[in-house]
Amino acid sequence: MMSPMQELTLSLDITTDICPMTFVRTRLALDRMAPGEILQVVLKGDEPLRNVPRSAIEMGHDVLSVETDCAGITRLLIRRGG
Repeated sequence: MMSPMQELTLSLDITTDICPMTFVRTRLALDRMAPGEILQVVLKGDEPLRNVPRSAIEMGHDVLSVETDCAGITRLLIRRGG
């Protein structure tokens, strides 16, 4: 079985954006993708870390992983729902 990183369809860096643009940009990227494709979102800060995964789930997408490094950069993998 392939890991989510091997199946990655698109990567989006929103580390310099502020809410609500963090999820607006994430949603626009997800809207352009086909169901089942995987989006990596690179973000920074507590507010986007709370809001982006929650909003993605509320829209019917699957959050596959959330990993934050020692510099506070989070990589979020989202599978677009159908």
